[in-house]
Amino acid sequence: MMNADRETDHGMTHGDIAVLLATAADEVTIGPAPCQAVVRGGRRRRARRWVMAATAALVVAGSTGTLALAGTADDGAKRVAPAATRPPVRDARHLYAPRSSDLARGTDHGRKWKVVVSVWGAPRDRTEAQRQLDAMAGAGFGNPGVEPPTAAGLVGRSAYFVRLTVDGRTSTEVRGVFDRRGTLSGREVWSAALPLEIRRTTPRGSGERLVIGRVSTTAQEVTCTWDDTTTTTAYRPAPGTGIAGDFEDLIRPADGSPSDWFVCLGPEGRTFRAAAVTR
Repeated sequence: MMNADRETDHGMTHGDIAVLLATAADEVTIGPAPCQAVVRGGRRRRARRWVMAATAALVVAGSTGTLALAGTADDGAKRVAPAATRPPVRDARHLYAPRSSDLARGTDHGRKWKVVVSVWGAPRDRTEAQRQLDAMAGAGFGNPGVEPPTAAGLVGRSAYFVRLTVDGRTSTEVRGVFDRRGTLSGREVWSAALPLEIRRTTPRGSGERLVIGRVSTTAQEVTCTWDDTTTTTAYRPAPGTGIAGDFEDLIRPADGSPSDWFVCLGPEGRTFRAAAVTR
């Protein structure tokens, strides 16, 4: 090492300084770098991160549809947010809430009207059937008219209600259950006629110019005949045709229904006589 005289000697030349630096460098011992220790430390840190990630994944996977969020407050204490609950299971079979489809919409003397069919799924046993009857009553539909008029008569059968709305007022006009044998076929047709009114202000059999009916899924055309022998044709729109605004005199499918539906509207003052599948 340098002595005190050399440290205080301000008259040294550049050569002397170079010699002193070389001597000091020779006296420094540089040991081997701790490579193995560094590698081991890195491996330990990676292992800890892997364990933490795996634990978090297990917690998320084990939570049955819930997720809890934890945070730290200013005082250092942890706060846990309420867990998000799983949404209720949907009524996939539509036992207790029906599927509804518009069959026709129009305007008559400035009054808006529409026909909607609501279809309820078929219960598998009396317990489901009774719960469905209760749901129908609670929703204002009432009994679908099964025989016997109890839960037993509804088991294995889907029910339908056809409602007419005129100028904002609604009434259930047609109700029933689909036959257990399935759907209509070929040229089979079922139909009902009624006035375009909520309150029947005309005698039965008079002024019934709104016809609602069911046909097979293969029927392409239905012809409605009126009391003066004139006719109205309901047809099936081309595939992919969008339905917008008013529409009537069409054959349409309805969600949940094994048969398709049609609506014919006759001229003012006419009364329905017959309906037939003509194509």
